[in-house]
Amino acid sequence: MKRMIGTFVLAAAAGIAHAQVALEKRDVHIAVGGKAALYYLPLTVAEQQGYFKQEGLDVKISDFAGGAQSLRAVVGGSADVVSGAYEHTINMQAQKQSLMAFVQMGRLPQISVGIVSAKAANYRSPKDLRGLKVGVSAPGSSTNILFNYLISRDGLKPTDVSIIGVGTGAGAIAAIKNNQVDVISNTDPIMTKLEQEGAIKVIADWRTVAGTEKTFGGQLPAASLYAPQKFVKENPNTVQALTNAIVRANRWIARASATDIVKVVPDAYLLGDRALYLFAYDKVKEAFSPDGLISDAGAKATLKVLAGYNPKINPAEIRLQDTYTNEFARKANIKYK
Repeated sequence: MKRMIGTFVLAAAAGIAHAQVALEKRDVHIAVGGKAALYYLPLTVAEQQGYFKQEGLDVKISDFAGGAQSLRAVVGGSADVVSGAYEHTINMQAQKQSLMAFVQMGRLPQISVGIVSAKAANYRSPKDLRGLKVGVSAPGSSTNILFNYLISRDGLKPTDVSIIGVGTGAGAIAAIKNNQVDVISNTDPIMTKLEQEGAIKVIADWRTVAGTEKTFGGQLPAASLYAPQKFVKENPNTVQALTNAIVRANRWIARASATDIVKVVPDAYLLGDRALYLFAYDKVKEAFSPDGLISDAGAKATLKVLAGYNPKINPAEIRLQDTYTNEFARKANIKYK
C-alpha cells in the first residue's frame, strides 16, 4: 500500500512539474530582417541544430529586408517576436510602445560603413558624406540608426544624406556596383565581399570591440530577441524556451570553428563563396554574445547613442529597465552550463 501511495505521489509530482513547464504558446512566429547575415547567426544555428524543436517549440521565421520591417510585423500583430537590434526597444518606448529584449545574440553591432572606392580618395571624415546616397538594409533599421549617429558626431543631420534601402543580400551588392549608392552601411558577409572585390573602402567598423568602442565609447547590445512586454509577461515559459534555444546556440558558436559554422548554415548564405564566408566570420566572431546577457553598461551606452542624434529621445524619460530583462538568460545559462 505504501509503495502504491509513493508511486502515486511521484506520478503526481511529475505531473505538476510538467504543468509548470508547459508552454503557453508552442507555435511562435519570429520576424527577422536579413536572416542570412552573420548578424543573425545564433538564430540560424538554433533553427538548424533543432534547438527550438527540442524546447517544444514550432517556430516559423519570416525574413524581411531589414529590421524596421520585422519590427512593424510584430507591432502590427502578424508576428510574435522580433529577431533584431536591441536599440529598437528604446526607440519604441519613446513612441509609447512597450517592447522588451529577453536574450542577446550579439554584443557588438556587426555593422560597418564603406564608401565606394571611386570617392574614397576625397574622404577625410563623416562630414564629407554630405549630399551622398547611403545604402542601408532598410530605412529605420540598425544600419540606418548607427550611421545617423556616426555622421551626427561631425555635425551632420540625417537629412544631410539620402538614405536608400538596399537589403542585406545581392541587392546591396548590386546597389554599389551599379552606382545606385555612394556609401553603404551593412552587415557581413556582404561588407567583406565588397571589401575583397575592391568596391568599397571601410570608413567605420563596428564588427570588433576596438572599432565599436572607438565610435560609441563602449560595447552596444545588438542582435536580440525582443517582443511586446505583454507577450513576455503572458508567455513566460514560451519566452524561456526561446531563450534556452538561443543561449544554446550562443554557447555552440563560442566553441565552434569557422568550418563548423559553414557546415550548419544553408548554402545560400555563403554567397557562392565558402572561403569568403569563413573570412567574414573570422572578422565578426568576437561580436557574438557568449551567454545571451545584456549588460547594463551596454544598455546605457545605447541610450546615449540614440539620444545623441535623435531629439525625440529624452534619456530622463526612458525607463531602461523596461527595455530588457536578463531573467530568462540567467536561467538558460544555469540549465546549459
